[in-house]
Amino acid sequence: MREQESDKKLLSDRRELFISLRRSIRSSSVLKAMERVPRELFVPPCERHRAYLDVPLAIGEGQTISQPYIVALITEAIRLQPADRVLEVGAGSGYQAAVLAELVPEGRVVTVELVRGLADRARDTLEDLEYKNVIVEDATDELGCPWRGPYDAIVVSAAAPSLAPRLVTQLAVGGRMIVPVGNRDQQELVCVLRTGEGISLRMLGPCRFVPLIGREAFPSSI
Repeated sequence: MREQESDKKLLSDRRELFISLRRSIRSSSVLKAMERVPRELFVPPCERHRAYLDVPLAIGEGQTISQPYIVALITEAIRLQPADRVLEVGAGSGYQAAVLAELVPEGRVVTVELVRGLADRARDTLEDLEYKNVIVEDATDELGCPWRGPYDAIVVSAAAPSLAPRLVTQLAVGGRMIVPVGNRDQQELVCVLRTGEGISLRMLGPCRFVPLIGREAFPSSI
């Protein structure tokens, strides 16, 4: 009985979440992609009853899964096409990678994660859900994954102190990158477009992410 009540609450929260998201997210393809991804499988068991609340949740190792609104906002702004090659920096639980993969069925998502335990769990979850167009790589302090690039889109799921040239160079001409830029406590979500002449920037609003660690990012300790 308790399990049935928990399932009913989860379904109710899920329904309310997508009603809320439709008020601010215009892309039906993004919302449909998020509806296909079971977010409850990307959070620890102790947090599954909160999986469809519009809040970030702890996933262990000092990391979080972003709130659904931020995932939707980023995914909408990156304007994916079905055959795009996508890089995500900061796999976390693998949830954002799964949403991206839903939108590039003819393409590929490469997601890198510095924390080995999280990378292993993300890899297992994505494999269990049969996301065959996602590759999980163990990250190094060299940002990104240049040997699998260039990319049509890059999503940075951690905060950077500035735009990292190493990530910009992994973008194909015409490619887009979404990255939170700021200090460790508060950032601005920035959309970067790489053109033949350089880059152009568009601000998407304030946000708060865990810090990106590596060269051209934050050091591993303060």
